[in-house]
Amino acid sequence: METIAMLTPIIIILFVFLPFILRQINEYERGVMFTMGKFSGIKSPGWRLVIPIFQSMRKVDMRVKVIDVPDQDAITKDNISVRINAVLYYKVMDAGKAILEVEHFEYAVSQLAQTTMRNAAGEATLDDILKNRDEVAGSIQTIVDKATDPWGVKVDAVELKDIGLPENMKRTMAKEAEAEREKRAVIIKAQGEVAAAENMAKAANMLHEAPGALHLRTLQSVNDLSSDQSNTTIWMLPVEVLRAIENVGDFIGKKNKSE
Repeated sequence: METIAMLTPIIIILFVFLPFILRQINEYERGVMFTMGKFSGIKSPGWRLVIPIFQSMRKVDMRVKVIDVPDQDAITKDNISVRINAVLYYKVMDAGKAILEVEHFEYAVSQLAQTTMRNAAGEATLDDILKNRDEVAGSIQTIVDKATDPWGVKVDAVELKDIGLPENMKRTMAKEAEAEREKRAVIIKAQGEVAAAENMAKAANMLHEAPGALHLRTLQSVNDLSSDQSNTTIWMLPVEVLRAIENVGDFIGKKNKSE
């Protein structure tokens, strides 16, 4: 009984101070341990004892994290003002470096991404940014990943979400697109006219080479016109026929005079 009475206060003290001594590290976390202010190792998932006053521990999330890079105003290489925002995916590869080498690595990665995005936009033209988003995003990823490597952070991907343009530039681009569509329409129409002219030339040569083909085509046209009573048919005679009629008239006139 005396032993139990002596152990009871100790057990009570342990239960009271146990939450302050025992720390849980989840599977997706790593614990960075400090003993008397010095780095003493990385703790794996599980329950770990941390002696108050003498020891402390910082837990680091090792999962892939997403940073929504806010809108950034930038001037492109061809002096056009744009507003760009992006999404950055990164993961802590070394928990010790993430705590020891940089203060608040999440904030540092975000600020670095913003600065790099503005610089990347300034080194490219507007057409390059609009047409080659993947290349611009890849350039930003390479630069940020290289800068964050000493921090134990790896940048997996960067995606440009939106590229905002001034209203006057949007109107200019709309006019340019409309002019381009009109240009294509004119070219297509001209190509159609050329093809039609070539086909008409081939048809004319075929009618010319085939005896009687032109007369048959004329009769077919007359038949098509006569199918509708509202059509008015105008007959056009060749000049040779008119001259022949004129010669016959002159001959008859001369004959009457001689009689």
